[in-house]
Amino acid sequence: MGKKVILSVTNDLVFDQRVAKMCNSLQEIGCEVTLVGRRLPQSPPISRDYKTKRMKLLFERGALFYACFNIRLFWLLLFAKADIYHSNDLDTLLPNYLVSKIKNKPLIYDTHEYFLGVPEIQNRPFVKKVWTSIERFIFPKLKTIITVNHSIADLYKKDYGKDLLVVRNIPTRKEVKHIKRRKDLNMPSNKKIVILQGAGINVDRGAEELLEAIALSRDIVLYIVGTGDVLPVLKQRATKPDLKDKVIFIGRIPYEEMMQYTFNADVGVTLDKDTNINYRFSLPNKIFDYMKAGIPVLASNLKEVANIVHTYEVGVVINNHSLETILKGIHEAIAKKELYGANGKKAIETISWDNDVEKVKNVYKNLIQ
Repeated sequence: MGKKVILSVTNDLVFDQRVAKMCNSLQEIGCEVTLVGRRLPQSPPISRDYKTKRMKLLFERGALFYACFNIRLFWLLLFAKADIYHSNDLDTLLPNYLVSKIKNKPLIYDTHEYFLGVPEIQNRPFVKKVWTSIERFIFPKLKTIITVNHSIADLYKKDYGKDLLVVRNIPTRKEVKHIKRRKDLNMPSNKKIVILQGAGINVDRGAEELLEAIALSRDIVLYIVGTGDVLPVLKQRATKPDLKDKVIFIGRIPYEEMMQYTFNADVGVTLDKDTNINYRFSLPNKIFDYMKAGIPVLASNLKEVANIVHTYEVGVVINNHSLETILKGIHEAIAKKELYGANGKKAIETISWDNDVEKVKNVYKNLIQ
């Protein structure tokens, strides 16, 4: 029987691809995995090759949610059998840390962003103070910390003097065996298709400007696959005559289904703005999804993103969000679709999740010996 590992997140587990990949990777080295999250009223059923537990809570958001979640998670971890605890992000760290100390068990911390820099807490001084206190109390005591790119690792190094393992949110090498055609997905065959995918289609991520650029085009259709706080604004804008039949909203769907749309697109976009430290150093997994699908990337000029695009020659980087610049970038990417797409597919063979996660596997192997 392998060592028991409990991983915890605050989401409903269904669409968190990074955590799902981590669970599968730990299973590959013989760990017995349980993934803990929460159940929402609209959460679809979940079926995985490892154990899952979703807690039903009285509150869905805000301070009461986080308080309730952390208390419930503490008691769950305290009474569950586990050899290793794996905390994902600061909002699960406190109960994991306390229980790991009580039971004298190892704790792995995986921070998916520079948490104290997230825009949602910048204008909420009390909330930010609470999270800052938790991080400053626990972070210096941690032995193994993982994050998503080198820029964020450098920020934490500056804050706490600790070296972090970098495991980027890249797709696995696993091939998609059956790729649907455009007609199977009701996608137009006579148009160029741009795709914007992701679970964080939010303000200051360039989606508003992207719609305005598409409105100026004649032969481009934009597919938005995912969710985010700016979607209501986008949907309202898309009702205007100049965007008639030019913007298709697919909503949040399982990863495998989402990728079917990505494989059939001509360009994948990521247009985050440099409005906060997390966006400045972001490295969205959608970039790697576009590369895996063999389509060019159109990206804003952010450090980590531009480095990938330029290093592997997989697309076009633009320096501003003017409508003309975005539209020109789309056409430039389409013109070199074959080259950029081929480069992307080749790069993914080298920089896949399977390679990056070996660092974490080695840590676990040392712990489970």
